[in-house]
Amino acid sequence: QELPETVLLKFFRPENTPVPARPTPEQLSNLIKTSLHYPESFNHSFHQKSLCLVPVTLLLSNCSQAVVDVMIDLRHKPTSSEALEIHGSFTWLGQTQYKLQLKSQEVYSLQLKACFVHTGVYNLGTPRVFAKLVDQVTLFETSQQNSMPALIIINNI
Repeated sequence: QELPETVLLKFFRPENTPVPARPTPEQLSNLIKTSLHYPESFNHSFHQKSLCLVPVTLLLSNCSQAVVDVMIDLRHKPTSSEALEIHGSFTWLGQTQYKLQLKSQEVYSLQLKACFVHTGVYNLGTPRVFAKLVDQVTLFETSQQNSMPALIIINNI
């Protein structure tokens, strides 16, 4: 009578199970891409109407694969006197803060109104955008990298 053949049993254990890596500050500051859409120049008769209102679209794109909480703050004003001399001051009309949630790769369009009282060249690139991953336990959102200045020319007709 032959003995049954012995079979070696092999046990597999996964090597170090990867712990999800914490995103770097650089990655966190690039979660949301923003772009402003507005006319390059805008003609307005300040004699007929003292306030010039220009529609501006703020486009927010979630560049990550995760759900992201976004906060937009329109109350930021350039502090340097040089910026004010060159671009002058204007006001965003309506709501000044927005909180929203963007799904993975989602693009969101926010309709804004800029209000001008004088002719001149203005920088519309003042909205501050903050974002954080939804599942991230943090008290503060990370400021998103700001794009180039967004200049608009306001003309009197």
